[in-house]
Amino acid sequence: MSEQAEQQQMEQQVEPQQAEPQQAEPQKAERKTNTRTLAGRVTSNKMQKTVTVLIERKVKHPVYGKYVVHSKKYHAHTEAQFNEGDLVEIQEGRPVSKTKAWYVSRLLEASKGV
Repeated sequence: MSEQAEQQQMEQQVEPQQAEPQQAEPQKAERKTNTRTLAGRVTSNKMQKTVTVLIERKVKHPVYGKYVVHSKKYHAHTEAQFNEGDLVEIQEGRPVSKTKAWYVSRLLEASKGV
């Protein structure tokens, strides 16, 4: 009996396992990127196809705990015409020039200029 049991175990080990052929999935060149988006006011539109956008953000002071406004200006590329004071959304993209790596994605609020 023990010889028969051993032979059966050997036969099970020797028999090749038939696996289903795996289909190779084509690798997609698609990269998932999270582009940064910011909202700010247009402060200058004097350049061609470029606007300057002022981004203000509130940061808590590490020692005093008071909220301080930090601001930064970005040059953003645009084909459309925007007026000073417009609230726009900009998103990061590939660099267009030395100082421009942002694009105006949409107008959030038009300026209330007179």
